[in-house]
Amino acid sequence: MTNRIRIIPRLDIKGPNLIKGIHLEGLRVVGDPNVFAKKYYEGGADEIIYMDIVASLYGRNNLSDIVKKTVEDIYIPITVGGGVRSIDDIQELLRSGADKVAINTAAIHSPELIKQASRKFGSQCIVLSIEAKRKSESKWESYTDNGREKTGLDAVEWAKKAVELGVGEILLTSIDKEGTQKGFDIDLIKTISTSVPVPVIASGGMGRLENVRDVVVEGKADAVSMAHVLHYSKHTLRDIKKYAIDQQINVRDL
Repeated sequence: MTNRIRIIPRLDIKGPNLIKGIHLEGLRVVGDPNVFAKKYYEGGADEIIYMDIVASLYGRNNLSDIVKKTVEDIYIPITVGGGVRSIDDIQELLRSGADKVAINTAAIHSPELIKQASRKFGSQCIVLSIEAKRKSESKWESYTDNGREKTGLDAVEWAKKAVELGVGEILLTSIDKEGTQKGFDIDLIKTISTSVPVPVIASGGMGRLENVRDVVVEGKADAVSMAHVLHYSKHTLRDIKKYAIDQQINVRDL
């Protein structure tokens, strides 16, 4: 395995708070996102993901200030998403210190935004966020608005189209598995990972150390995102990376 697997804490944000739910619902306040981001940076995170999970409801992203504060003392890539509607929104987040911007709802409503954004900022800056829910044995549907709204789009076909339009990476969240701590949707992740030539970040379901091996070895994920196990100190980044190294998974040393 030549590519280095990235271990990425995901911080879901509502207003000024870090929150967590199950199936993207039943949200609870966990704490100050900047405090957690700094802890994860110092603990060995390869990147950080910030998602404003109510932004689409209000038509705006409120993360600029949080990102500006974060980059004062964190020196790893930061991906920011939620409520991103336009080239101007992307530009504002990049200027605030984000390295990559994730888009979901706006990309579905206006796929041309992907093409425009990747041309202006480079495909490496543009991440497609897919929130997928299983419809049958090998079919998943893309959802928007933090898993609330059906789109009718087949998640696998949408991933392929978005890559053709210029997306440089995919953040793939299983709504069925998110917050359950019962493991990733391996079938979903493998199907999309093997269908597109860009990196796929697996999100939704991390509960045990073995889940990392499963999603990387069987699911072919290029990066593993996690929230609950870190926020509630069930595992540390050191635990996760040590386990990965023991399993001969190529991760960045602590």
